[in-house]
Amino acid sequence: MDTLKKFELMEKIVRELEDFQNSGQALIQKIAKIEVDNIELGDKRLETDLPEIHQRVADNTDTIQGILSYFAEKTANFGSKNNVDALKAQQAIDNATGH
Repeated sequence: MDTLKKFELMEKIVRELEDFQNSGQALIQKIAKIEVDNIELGDKRLETDLPEIHQRVADNTDTIQGILSYFAEKTANFGSKNNVDALKAQQAIDNATGH
């Protein structure tokens, strides 16, 4: 895999991890809303199960954040080390001139 394609794939993974993290945060918000609504309702199963689900989703979201931070930094370092901006500029020139 050439350097530019590898960098683009790494950027794609960073975007997917960001989306994954946002989805986790949305799940936490939905669970919290159900927990609040259940305060009025008082369903025992929801009282028992939702806090555990909330904690597991929060733990997973924290793990995703750690992976995202690590991989975003790795991607940025790879881009800098391999002068990806220059490679992109060269590719644009090659595409424009038909090379």
